[in-house]
Amino acid sequence: MKATEIRQMTTQEIRDRIADYGDSIIHLHFKHASAQLTNTAQLNDARKDIARLKTILRERETSGEQQS
Repeated sequence: MKATEIRQMTTQEIRDRIADYGDSIIHLHFKHASAQLTNTAQLNDARKDIARLKTILRERETSGEQQS
């Protein structure tokens, strides 16, 4: 997910996406522990996407921008 795509989302959509990625990280960790995860890069990708989402959310909070 690119930053330009995230910036087009509403604040609530970003929060929902963060929660979704959090759930998927938990599932990916379980799959990795049980050797069912073939592409381990998915863990890092999900963590980086969460970081991007949180960064843009924080930018909005500090700038006072309110996007419903």
